[in-house]
Amino acid sequence: MNTLLVGAAASAVGTVALDATSYTDMLLRGRGASAMTQTVAQKLAERVGIDALSSPEPNEPTKNRQTAAGSLLGPLSGIAVGIVYGAVRPLLRGRVPVVVAGLLAGAASMALTDVTATMLEATDPKEWDLAGWLSDIIPHAVFGIATALAFEALAPAPAND
Repeated sequence: MNTLLVGAAASAVGTVALDATSYTDMLLRGRGASAMTQTVAQKLAERVGIDALSSPEPNEPTKNRQTAAGSLLGPLSGIAVGIVYGAVRPLLRGRVPVVVAGLLAGAASMALTDVTATMLEATDPKEWDLAGWLSDIIPHAVFGIATALAFEALAPAPAND
């Protein structure tokens, strides 16, 4: 089976786990959803000239499109990380434990989203408090571990020669 596709499928499991972790945090602490992905979508749209998402004074349909586009960015970045994981993991099996590989995948996912958001000036991690960092680190760690475990369950183990 193609490990890139398995990586993409495994990252879908990871994305659901990340979302469940984030929503559980919101439920327990009573915190609101972050607008960062919506802001990233708006700023990306401005850079590439997508008027339907980048109005300087957005109306309700534009705001709704920004929210939807932002909501799509998470799964898309997760799938991208999963595809890379699917390419790399078979090379590291037997040398890197699955939990370590998962934590590395989670760190890669977090770096992808946070660096992009920081470069677009949608956030400034220097201004985050401990709770802000934990509400980013923990869901991404869960994403990575869930992705890694799903990959191990879905990808056939290499045959011993």
